[in-house]
Amino acid sequence: MVRTRKMNTLILIIIGCVLLFFGVALSISLGAKNIDFSTIIKSFFSNENDINVKIIKDVRIPRALSAALVGGFLAVSGAMMQGITRNPIAEPSVMGVTQGATFTIAIAFALQRLIPKLALGSFALMIFSFFGAAISGLLVYYMSSRRGGKVNPVKLALAGTAIGTLLISLALGMSMYLNMAQELSFWISGGLTGAKWQGTILLFIVGSIGVLLAIIMSPKITILSLGEDVAIGLGENTNKVRFVCILIIILLTGASVSVAGNIVFVGLIIPQIVKKIVGCDYKYIIPGSLVLGAVLLVYSDIFARMINAPYETPIGSLTALIGVPVFIYFVRKGDN
Repeated sequence: MVRTRKMNTLILIIIGCVLLFFGVALSISLGAKNIDFSTIIKSFFSNENDINVKIIKDVRIPRALSAALVGGFLAVSGAMMQGITRNPIAEPSVMGVTQGATFTIAIAFALQRLIPKLALGSFALMIFSFFGAAISGLLVYYMSSRRGGKVNPVKLALAGTAIGTLLISLALGMSMYLNMAQELSFWISGGLTGAKWQGTILLFIVGSIGVLLAIIMSPKITILSLGEDVAIGLGENTNKVRFVCILIIILLTGASVSVAGNIVFVGLIIPQIVKKIVGCDYKYIIPGSLVLGAVLLVYSDIFARMINAPYETPIGSLTALIGVPVFIYFVRKGDN
């Protein structure tokens, strides 16, 4: 049985990596401007001041890499949330974490509008994003917890939806009041038009730390997913495990939102698919979710760019289109 899970995980990761490689290559080659294949290859080795080379190196490559990283990190966050809450519909957007990060990014843009000399770079936006993710995530967790630290799945979904809707509404109101609706539209609905090398590198560093910590915590998440009484019986401090995992989720989600905005439901869809393939052990679910989440968002980004070219469709709209039916299915399944 263990060998089967390992083999399934290995096959999943290999197929996922192949799909990811072709997805990134396709993402780099496609766009509003047609660029021939020889120029694309040349751009990897050339520093010449050619507009096509600059588009490939400074726009398309960081965008493709950011899509892969954001998708993987959000999927890992969703897997962890589902494990520590034993709730199949738990994920960063359902818990209001992505909306909290988006709200504080809206505050950052508002500050820049009100204070013209204030220039906030990728690192500052990431700090704002972490702060918003932390406030909303911890608030929703507190509101949905019962005595002893047990999380009520129904309260989690209700509190997350309420807080998330409130924060997104405040962000929209702020953007309209300060006449920056266009500037914030892709942050609120999710998109990668603003992905640059600085943000991508920061995302990789911070997210890699988060994924490493998630893998370290995976045995404890597996135990916690078996139930509160079982975990306590095996000597786990369940409240401590949950709190550490929430901090990791905030790290991964905050970094992702600072680059891609409010992308929803990736963390709901992917872990459920991975569980069907590799079983319920989180040392297999987390790496599987990382790869499959990256694949989903890379291809979603390609589709978002090409569906109404040369205009872009927000990626968050596409992932919501897939995620909402899945969300409804799991809510209905939970009622039966």
